[in-house]
Amino acid sequence: MDYVGHMIPSPLMQVQILCIAGPTASGKSSRAVHEALARSGEVISVDSRQVYRGLDIGTEKISHEEMRGIPHHLIDIRDPQENYSAGDFITDAKRLIGEIIARGKLPILVGGTHFYFDALLHGLPMIAEDPLLREKLEKLPTEELYARIQEMDARRAAELDPQNRRRLVRALEIIETKGEVPARTPSAPAYEAEWVIIDPSREELRARIDARLTKALERGLIDEVRRVREKVGDIRLNELGLEYKIVGEYLRGERTESSLLPTLSAKLWQYARRQKAWLRKLGHSLY
Repeated sequence: MDYVGHMIPSPLMQVQILCIAGPTASGKSSRAVHEALARSGEVISVDSRQVYRGLDIGTEKISHEEMRGIPHHLIDIRDPQENYSAGDFITDAKRLIGEIIARGKLPILVGGTHFYFDALLHGLPMIAEDPLLREKLEKLPTEELYARIQEMDARRAAELDPQNRRRLVRALEIIETKGEVPARTPSAPAYEAEWVIIDPSREELRARIDARLTKALERGLIDEVRRVREKVGDIRLNELGLEYKIVGEYLRGERTESSLLPTLSAKLWQYARRQKAWLRKLGHSLY
């Protein structure tokens, strides 16, 4: 199932963008190419992992053949050892939107990192970093970071990937400074946005996730994770997403190869459920 929604225009809005959102494995990339061909567009990836070179199979990165000649931006622009933040995305996306519009094309933003959509359209909380507090938090296990956030700010915990250490540390840093992650004050979005929301049924999405994982393992996901691990080490590997964390556990001898598919399937389904919750919230705001 998918549906189209429109943001209510603001008098300050000058441009229009097309945003395509959906849970993992829902077919967002192919829909973006279809829309770009039909509407003379260029694609901007809204994905916190596809910015990294070498993370191809695990992120289901679109191939050059699948792009069908459509320019795609913010893919393969960093090495996996480097960080790429929401602030970096906002800077890059705003620049690209302006350049694409200047070429007379439609900017099409597509991806599953819904926090990036929120950040681009509504901004980020301006809270300074606390290096001493961050150093202390960096020493905590990932599970303890998430448990603390759940205890102190359940609303924010529900929005986070429990395995993304970098975002967990930042969220807990803000919570311990402010008491909670400030809820964003409703405001007009930075751009007039048309939305295409792809939201398959639970049964269809679970089947798509399992098919994607089976194909990924057949294409060489384990070897890809091994190569990435050699470059970045285990701590950074765990920050690059569930596929890299779980396969990394296998490479360290902490789980069997036969456990990879069922474990990844269960974990990605949990992640997809959080994405679907965000989509439902977005859908209510569009109508």
